[in-house]
Amino acid sequence: MMRKTTTTGPGAVRRNSGKPSTPRVGGHARGARHSSSRSTQRPRTHASRPSTHTRSAGKSSRYHIPGSDENLRIIPVGGCEEVGRNMTIFEYGRDIVILDMGVQFPEEDMPGIDLIIPNISYLKGREKDIRGIIFSHGHLDHIGAAPFLLDKLGYPVIAGKDLTLALIKHKLEDRQKGSTKNLKTIRINGFDDVLKLGKFTIKFFQVEHSIMDAVGVIVETPAGIAIHPGDWTMERDKKGKARVDYKHLAKLKGKPSVLLLESLGAIHDKSHGTYEEMYKNIKDIIGNAKGRVIIGTFSSQIERIKWIIAAATNLGKKVALDGYSMKLNVEIAKNLGYIKFPKGTLIDVRNASKYKDNEIIVICTGAQGESNAVLSRIVNGHHRSIKLQKSDTVVFSSSVIPGNERTIQRLKDNMYRQCDNVLHRDILEVHVSGHATRTDIKDMVKQVQPDYFVPVYANHLFLKEAAWLVRDDGFDEKNITVPDNGTIMELGKDGMRVLEAKIPTNYVYVDGLGVSDAQHVVLRDRQVLAEDGMVVVIATIDSKTGKLVQNPDIISRGFVFLKENKDLIEDLRGKVKRMVLKSDPKTWADTNEIKNIIRDKVGQFLFTKTQKRPMILPVVIEV
Repeated sequence: MMRKTTTTGPGAVRRNSGKPSTPRVGGHARGARHSSSRSTQRPRTHASRPSTHTRSAGKSSRYHIPGSDENLRIIPVGGCEEVGRNMTIFEYGRDIVILDMGVQFPEEDMPGIDLIIPNISYLKGREKDIRGIIFSHGHLDHIGAAPFLLDKLGYPVIAGKDLTLALIKHKLEDRQKGSTKNLKTIRINGFDDVLKLGKFTIKFFQVEHSIMDAVGVIVETPAGIAIHPGDWTMERDKKGKARVDYKHLAKLKGKPSVLLLESLGAIHDKSHGTYEEMYKNIKDIIGNAKGRVIIGTFSSQIERIKWIIAAATNLGKKVALDGYSMKLNVEIAKNLGYIKFPKGTLIDVRNASKYKDNEIIVICTGAQGESNAVLSRIVNGHHRSIKLQKSDTVVFSSSVIPGNERTIQRLKDNMYRQCDNVLHRDILEVHVSGHATRTDIKDMVKQVQPDYFVPVYANHLFLKEAAWLVRDDGFDEKNITVPDNGTIMELGKDGMRVLEAKIPTNYVYVDGLGVSDAQHVVLRDRQVLAEDGMVVVIATIDSKTGKLVQNPDIISRGFVFLKENKDLIEDLRGKVKRMVLKSDPKTWADTNEIKNIIRDKVGQFLFTKTQKRPMILPVVIEV
């Protein structure tokens, strides 16, 4: 079927008679390859934003964005152009409520970057207006940025269920000991709880997700209602009937209403299997395995880990947990009473060799192929206690996070070379997604019956597919908005509109040195070094005459192997000598000038010869 919609205005879905628009995929623009030797070359940096960000709202919130204080403003800070970095601002008058503060994990071309967090510059100067922060559940893409941002916002009150709050506290203590003494928390006891935060009334509803204590959030204001389930799914029985419905949300008072719906599953038509199927399969695997069973999963899959431990106990097997976050999360859940098991069930992974292979279950992190995670170290032979064997059974009990496909494929290939029993979702139901399918999305919209629909928490591709899906199912396309990060939506008695202005949402990076929103320059240099290497040109100059004292030294790292490219290096050395000889000696008194000349000319020369753009580092020594 020909799709006859395009995006007109900031994010609104409209009909036209032309060709369908092409969705923009991803949360950043990819520029051309950069070289420090060519200032005209556009740098490739993940800090650049999509072209739809026509006008920034400014560097600080000490300015006024035209609009009505009688409307509810909804602003996604992150999560609408990527998977992760989820954070949404709700604003009514001077009151602000925030939903979630998540991280995004770096991509392959972000060397040295540990995490990406939301940009909160819009909130600077308005910290005292923040009435509270609600956390929908304990996954890192929803709570992971809290240790970096709460202190910058003056530690406003935070609300969540027990497990969510416990995970946040541990994250804060991991980053800075004693920081939890600054926390002001509200414990959500149940779905009947009601919070009054300024002019906001916050209510909650049950959702199904792949972690305990997940909640959906209802944001009520005099201007209207926003309904946000966080991450969610519809678990169904064998007959396809959903175990939880959302029809009660259609009865909420205070129209108009907008449904902000996580839409990561908008391209998945196949309904996922049931938890009963998954647990039966995993139990059969554990019970029939002739060797060790190694299960890679997310450390946040606490419900699943709980079940695997219980199954192993019933089968008389020992469980070894490996991975810092895995051990920590299980300990937290155990302390809260969410996981119970007999003493002696868990063993240290270092003691696994003391037991027969078929008595051991290893539950570990690294199912996304992270290089330093446990599963990767096992496969690469770098794990201190576990060496992969042909008789082992390896289970991938996780989904693929978009963007990790290549890494996971490489991990699976290496695993298949070493092990004869590798099981994953493509061949056996050993994982059930915590995210909704296309059918679920349509059912949710029909049950809630919102006045407006806004897909969120996914790449633009998924958001647009969700918009098309709902439109084709009969929802009025004029009432659908596909936002970017930074989009300002206003909901009021007259309906919902999208403002022209947008707030800053560029990437803020976290690495071993700290947190910075200007680190794109450093990242650009790392990308250049990773792709084309570097060339160091050392020129020793007589400070009085400007003549070379000796032949220029050429050092190459990651560019070419010097011994196999002697002609190229000699040509380069000769070019540098000629540059010095032809130059005005007075010019060489300015070392910066000589460095710039060498950088430009050498960069052009090497690109002509090799079609590569290494980083050029000129060093001028005056004697």
